[in-house]
Amino acid sequence: MKGTTFYDFALCKDRDPLIFFPESGPGVIAAKKICAQCPVKVACLNYALDNEIEHGIWGGTGQRERMRIKRANKKVVSA
Repeated sequence: MKGTTFYDFALCKDRDPLIFFPESGPGVIAAKKICAQCPVKVACLNYALDNEIEHGIWGGTGQRERMRIKRANKKVVSA
């Protein structure tokens, strides 16, 4: 498995990337439905958090959700 990443197993890899950068609520819902079935959803989310990715749907989360997760994690680490 050398040289592989979570993306090699992601459901999104063979889809139009624009699906995961929606401009509207229905687009967000469609992207999240794909993520919900993805076997590497957690790894994808961790990648987005670790790299402070602001745009798009990653690991089934949008920007605001990732910001909340980051804040919550900082509180846990600080405690």
